[in-house]
Amino acid sequence: MRTMVRTLIVCFLMFIVVLLSTPQLRAQDLSKYRNFPFGMTVADLSKQIDQKPANAAVLHERPALIQELTWWPPQPYGPSRPAEPVDQILFSFYNGALYRMLVTYDSSATKGLTDEDMIRVVSAKYGTATRPVVVVNFPTNPSYHATEKVIARWEDSQYSLNLFRSSGSDTFALVMFTKQLDAQAGVSIAESVKLEQEEAPQKQAARVKKAADDLEGERQKNIKTLRP
Repeated sequence: MRTMVRTLIVCFLMFIVVLLSTPQLRAQDLSKYRNFPFGMTVADLSKQIDQKPANAAVLHERPALIQELTWWPPQPYGPSRPAEPVDQILFSFYNGALYRMLVTYDSSATKGLTDEDMIRVVSAKYGTATRPVVVVNFPTNPSYHATEKVIARWEDSQYSLNLFRSSGSDTFALVMFTKQLDAQAGVSIAESVKLEQEEAPQKQAARVKKAADDLEGERQKNIKTLRP
């Protein structure tokens, strides 16, 4: 009798564990977008999108290396294949590791769609969204305002995916990032901007001096070679 009771209790507890873990099993993976996992290197990502690592723009070098690489997904050929809804993806790297992706939808693919329409579309992939009253920052991208209002958010302890509508172009976009590296990159970018501002007068003076020295060098050469 005791054995039967113990068996029933164990079965019941196993059922509860499975029941409680079901939402987690169904939760979608936020550690990557398509075939681009966070943390991949510039070289690996460049190879995947058929570009050269040298195409990655260096935005800041101190105190950390910040790079960006833009990819325009090719449109498929033939009417039987669905059109590519994404216009472009901007990849951001912190010390060579992918930490942020900005996915901009093609305006023709989302024309007429409401915020609720887009939330339903993204939720089909990533689960239930939250509606926090927050903004996302774009410290390196002049195409967007410094901040954009978040329409909906999907996140876990490590990653965050945010849907917004650009206030400049009225197009939908997703920005997703790894929380730890995004915070570190934000601090590094702010420090880099501060350093550049502090060093700007000295660099400008050096450029003026170099221009004057180059001009004097040309003058001396022409004095020696010029004949009436």
